[in-house]
Amino acid sequence: MKGVVLAGGLGSRLRPLTAVTNKHLLPVYNQPMIYYPIQALVNAGITDIMIVTGGNSAGDFLKLLGNGKAFGLKHLNYTYQEGEGGIAEALSLVEHFTAGDSVCVILGDNVIEGNISAAVRAYSEQQRGAKIMLRKVPDPQRFGVPVLDGARVIRIEEKPNEPKSEYAVIGIYMYDREVYDIIRTLRPSGRGELEITDVNNAYIERGEMTWDELEGWWTDAGTFESLLLASNLVAETGANNQELKSEAGISTTV
Repeated sequence: MKGVVLAGGLGSRLRPLTAVTNKHLLPVYNQPMIYYPIQALVNAGITDIMIVTGGNSAGDFLKLLGNGKAFGLKHLNYTYQEGEGGIAEALSLVEHFTAGDSVCVILGDNVIEGNISAAVRAYSEQQRGAKIMLRKVPDPQRFGVPVLDGARVIRIEEKPNEPKSEYAVIGIYMYDREVYDIIRTLRPSGRGELEITDVNNAYIERGEMTWDELEGWWTDAGTFESLLLASNLVAETGANNQELKSEAGISTTV
């Protein structure tokens, strides 16, 4: 399985910070935002990774990440998205990179506490179709919301006024090679973008969509409020981990 981190877009909700840099290079507590999705892929055993970026700061990703040595990688791949055509359009740029393999896609502003290894293994056993990650949230109307019938996803509604479940579709998706054929059938939405919700609903219509619930906390970091929340959650988790190590008698000093 290949890994893709989508780190393009204009970051308009974080202006003026993003007037001088890509939002995925902003700090979340003690690390650049882009570190977190890359580490999530590496923790799941996915080491063949492409970064999709754009804008005037694209070269800064190479300066920061290089070949991925900080993550134990020997190589990182990069590609460039012109403009802001949506998540599905950004995903279409990696077809040559995945070369027929399945792909795990993470939005670059997603920060998670847990690990997606179990979901990646389950998807590998699934062998075809798609898998999405869900998380219960207090405000699902801000996100794509799954309509569920037991363990089955019937459809996904984008930012509904009256959500039909407590779950949000978080920015972690797994697809087989058919995803690019699906993207080629899409038409731009009212905001002029190719929507990832349309991709997911196409898999649902085929009866080829499964889902796993993410353990631990999750947040995006695309607004001032969520950027602050992400930093606080990371800081709190780090502090708790240090306390657990101390209680276990493990040295926390270098």
